Amino acid sequence: MSDRTQDDGPAAGGGAAEAGETNSRPRWVRRMLISLGALALVLALVVGVGLWFVGNRYGGNIERVGNVFAELEEDSRPAPASPVDQPAATADPFTFLLVGSDTRAEVGPGELPDARSDAIMLARFAGDREHAQVISIPRDSWVDIPGYGKSKINAAYALGGPTLLIQTIEQLTGVRIDHYAAIDFAGLIQVTDDLGGVDVVVSETTSNGPYTFTEGLNHLDGDQARWYVGQRYDLPGGDFDRVKRQQNYLRAMFTKLFSQEVFTSPGKLDSTLRSVTNAVAVDDALGNGDLLSLAYSLRGLTPADVEFFTAPVLGLGTEGAASVVYLDQTAGERMWGYLHTDSLGQNADEFSDEALPDVPR
Repeated sequence: MSDRTQDDGPAAGGGAAEAGETNSRPRWVRRMLISLGALALVLALVVGVGLWFVGNRYGGNIERVGNVFAELEEDSRPAPASPVDQPAATADPFTFLLVGSDTRAEVGPGELPDARSDAIMLARFAGDREHAQVISIPRDSWVDIPGYGKSKINAAYALGGPTLLIQTIEQLTGVRIDHYAAIDFAGLIQVTDDLGGVDVVVSETTSNGPYTFTEGLNHLDGDQARWYVGQRYDLPGGDFDRVKRQQNYLRAMFTKLFSQEVFTSPGKLDSTLRSVTNAVAVDDALGNGDLLSLAYSLRGLTPADVEFFTAPVLGLGTEGAASVVYLDQTAGERMWGYLHTDSLGQNADEFSDEALPDVPR
């Protein structure tokens, strides 16, 4: 009996100790999990508040244009883009129609002088979110406007606003437009001053207003940029040079915006982004969260990854008393076909004459 008792004693004591250790571990684990859960909740709140602040401060600064796509008949619209041989694609490509006013009149976002669009561009963001192409369509292009017959393409806005302009361009190109944005070039002039000026390359010396833009590299402040983008006459290439100036200015501005100088100064970055967003209006299908998501998906895109083109042109002519631009339908079909399959970037060499030249290094 005594031997059995002595044998059982240590075993019983060990069992109590193990039970105590076993009971203490869950309490410690529970405390740790509760602490981690509280920390995760705090971090989630901080991130959520931060995203809300960013979305509202910048996305909320962008005007919305209502009912842009509401009246479009789905059956008559082009099919969505059909990418081919795009192994790096992480999402579907998407296309913006960008329309802009020059600086002839004070206009607000989404409003254009004389109800006409002075800049018309298709901006395609590739499925890999690391490449983009911007294609300008000359505003005097002679095209068929649904329900109205032949006219200059910028008349579509006057006749039926953004919706008719989208119909006209989708019919012309066969490219589906996913979103609409209006750019007020006058508003972007403030961005130029916020950035401390921008650098553009001028192909041939010209003068407009109080300024002369000499051949080669020119550093422009806001007022100079206003006259540079707004020049309409005495350009060697006429409206084609004007299109290239719009592209050149946008490229220069966004190159400066993405510079280290801006991103290392929170105050300068904030004021610049506020100016940029104040000069833009988008269709009302894009909420602040959508804009934030789009911006995040394009975080790897740099100005060097954006290529600028002009729609292929046959030449100039007149229709009645109007000077017009005749588009090259054959070359245009190739360009729009590449855009539909998200492969224009890979075939850019075919359109070297329509491309904005690289900036000299």
